[in-house]
Amino acid sequence: MITKEQILEALKGVEDPEIHRSVVELDMVRNIVVDGDRVSLEIVLTIQGCPLKVNIEKDVEDAIKALGAKEVDITFGSMTDEERAALAKKLQGPKNTVSLTPQQGSPLLRSDSKTKFIAITSGKGGVGKSTVSVNLAVALARAGKKVGLIDADIYGFSVPDMMGIEIKPTVIDNLILPVERFGVQVMSMGFFVPDNSPVIWRGPMLGKMLKTFFDEVHWDDLDYMILDLPPGTGDMALDVHNTIPQSKEIIVTTPHATAAFVAARAGTMALKTNHEVLGVVENMSFYECSNGEKAYIFGKDGGKKLAEELDTELLLQIPLGAPLRDDEDEFAPSVYPQGSATGELYQQLAQKVIEKA
Repeated sequence: MITKEQILEALKGVEDPEIHRSVVELDMVRNIVVDGDRVSLEIVLTIQGCPLKVNIEKDVEDAIKALGAKEVDITFGSMTDEERAALAKKLQGPKNTVSLTPQQGSPLLRSDSKTKFIAITSGKGGVGKSTVSVNLAVALARAGKKVGLIDADIYGFSVPDMMGIEIKPTVIDNLILPVERFGVQVMSMGFFVPDNSPVIWRGPMLGKMLKTFFDEVHWDDLDYMILDLPPGTGDMALDVHNTIPQSKEIIVTTPHATAAFVAARAGTMALKTNHEVLGVVENMSFYECSNGEKAYIFGKDGGKKLAEELDTELLLQIPLGAPLRDDEDEFAPSVYPQGSATGELYQQLAQKVIEKA
């Protein structure tokens, strides 16, 4: 006969898909009753209406049936405010005992953190900076890395839409759980702004939001954090440079001479603040015609000249085109499928980042 102890041991392998901790460790498993080969139990969710409830239900059922149970009856409840507060304190750990300054508050920013920060920037908007950010993050995740992505483009946030994210982050007490998509943990101002409303903020508020994205978000122990910066050299770019002195940068441009000229400012700013520029990505480099010929719609060699000016490497040239998908469940407007021609280019970019960063 199956015992409660065996069930709890089996469920230690089932993780909450948002918090990435065992449901047993999070005290989500309650009221286990074993009646022969029938098992009933309650799973107490962190919040009512958890969007990933179905995933938890299937994983719990599979784990218990693997012990020999023929029938598994799962009921769901939700934690009380007091239980959520206690869980938030547990998840934050030592952070509760110190002042929440950026270097102390977020484990990612501490001197012993293994997380590598890659800021993606450009001189102007419309060159595909966010597309590069999203696809580099996904490519690193596909390469087996633990990846976070912060949409730091406060005014022009677009990452949730580009990745096809339709759910909001879970908030436990004052702790925010990032949304995971394609194996990437994502945080964006877009999650907190209703109906695509404009954000009308000045510099100090922008810095506060960046601090919130580190201090109040429960990130995993990440290998890479990708930051999609606003274009140009404004307040948010300065805040990133000041808050994350160890970050390295990738400059995105198009082949057009003007785009490359403006992008040089962003690269120069990085160098003047002692941030290493990993290289340049040239987006919309050409359009490949049906006969295989390349049409250079926006000019040629802008990325190459920019890389030379910044004394760095031209990492990648990405053709003009949109992702095509057959699998509607995995649809995301700007994520290139694994195995597609452009998807493979992004895997090459991810490998270069792994080698250089």
